[in-house]
Amino acid sequence: MTRSVRGPRHARRALRVTGAGAAALLALSACSSSSGAGADSDAAGSSTSAKVSGQVTVFAAASLKESFTALGETFERRHPGARVTFNFAGSDSLAASITSGAPADVFASASPKTMTTVTDAGAAAGTPSTFVRNQLEIATLPGNPEGISSLEDLTASGLKVVLCDRTVPCGAAAQKALEAGGLRLSPVSYEQDVKAALTKLELKEADAAVVYRTDVKAAGDKVAGVEFPESAKAVNDYPITLLEEAPNADAGKAFIELVKSPEGQKVLTGAGFRTP
Repeated sequence: MTRSVRGPRHARRALRVTGAGAAALLALSACSSSSGAGADSDAAGSSTSAKVSGQVTVFAAASLKESFTALGETFERRHPGARVTFNFAGSDSLAASITSGAPADVFASASPKTMTTVTDAGAAAGTPSTFVRNQLEIATLPGNPEGISSLEDLTASGLKVVLCDRTVPCGAAAQKALEAGGLRLSPVSYEQDVKAALTKLELKEADAAVVYRTDVKAAGDKVAGVEFPESAKAVNDYPITLLEEAPNADAGKAFIELVKSPEGQKVLTGAGFRTP
């Protein structure tokens, strides 16, 4: 926003001002200047607030559901005229929807590879930036009844294990971790996103699932988590971007700013994500 600043009005008559008169003039001038700055500041705040209104649509990886939902509530409190609508799913499905023309303002992916699908199609506005990282963990039934303590344990005969599909980031990361350990695993099913894999476990249709540590944390006492060293070889970066055809670009930018702000990062790290 361009601000217009009014300069002092120059008198055409020469005035002789005494020391006391000069001080009075300076005080009056300072008071007027201070009052004007306050008005400009209020105007700027109102203008910014007015810009961030209407619906902002965010397409985000399923693993971001809990933290982004919390940030969406914060965003709506901060901007009463705005409303956040989320679409949480596997990153590859979201990327395909975006490149097919689905209207959205922001895309937050669970891997750079799926974000590349969007950037290569020219659907991203600017360069995506990494805002968090995530690491895998083994989720088991409460109490870990099968006594699973390593990734290798998942290869035991008769153990029912669920993985994310290889085309989605959590599945690709699991495959990378298995390769790092020189292991082969035949799961009972491949799921389309990390939440679906975790649900299979919660329904006791599996003995274990390889998911993100953030999902284990979000599940609370419904599951138990087992860390494994191979996960360090398969850490996922999460990039975020404003979309080229964003229906509400101003609100989209404001949401991204919140996600990357100290406040947003506190919510995300509290959910188990790592800083970039």
